[in-house]
Amino acid sequence: MQPSAVPELAHTHTRPIHWVATATAVAGVVALSSVLQPNPATAAQAAGPQSQQAPATTTTAPNPAHVDFPIDCGPVKALVVKKASGDLDGDGRPETVAVVHCDAPMGTPPDAVYVLTQAADAKKPRVVATLIAPKARTNVKTLTVSDGTVLADTLGYSSDSVPSCCPDVQASVKWQWKNGTFLRSTPAGAQSV
Repeated sequence: MQPSAVPELAHTHTRPIHWVATATAVAGVVALSSVLQPNPATAAQAAGPQSQQAPATTTTAPNPAHVDFPIDCGPVKALVVKKASGDLDGDGRPETVAVVHCDAPMGTPPDAVYVLTQAADAKKPRVVATLIAPKARTNVKTLTVSDGTVLADTLGYSSDSVPSCCPDVQASVKWQWKNGTFLRSTPAGAQSV
């Protein structure tokens, strides 16, 4: 092997001081970037006939965290696992649909589905309807509210003899407010899993 005509350069060997200098430089860049931020983006919308703004609503959907649900959970608490909001009865105020089950340490507890409303002068929301009771042994996979309709995909059981571990019926269901009550329908029909 032939020796190199150029002597070894000092900067080709890393030493602890090089790592300290690099770390200090990176920390300085991060600190400086957190101080120097761009202004928030703003967008102006052109006025004209094509520009229609929805009326500002001052009402907010009921918060399920402030509700005492009619579900018996014994020593454990009730958990809200899904929620969706929208105006279900056409009064201009949003309702909240909440999927609730007991905070069981094992297994898959059945879900209950409740509709919440809150009067303008009320301090807390209240349950006004039960769409699925816990005794139905149903689990809700998806929940949406769209155009005044509650939609859910559920898993359930064809009989009491089916083990709780293994739901065997899948259904897509919807509820709509008509004539003072929520009417349930099954648009896609129940299917075996």
